[in-house]
Amino acid sequence: MKKIKHRIPEWVTRGKTIKQLIKELESFENQDLEVRLSLDDGDTHSCISLVAKGFDDENNQYCVLSNSESYHENEWQDLMDEAGENV
Repeated sequence: MKKIKHRIPEWVTRGKTIKQLIKELESFENQDLEVRLSLDDGDTHSCISLVAKGFDDENNQYCVLSNSESYHENEWQDLMDEAGENV
């Protein structure tokens, strides 16, 4: 991991609430646009498959946006193969 020499701006790390995210999304003129998720500044992106709630170690609740494509390309295929063998 690269050593951080310059302070990361607060807007990068503070996160957004559901209410803040909805307000931002409502500002888009075309409300039929697909929402995608990127972890590398938009170089790659994926669809949002699920919206779920999670809990941290202190039992604080949060919202999770996730993409399930790799699960269905990998683990799901193996699970279905095993299920087929047991039928």
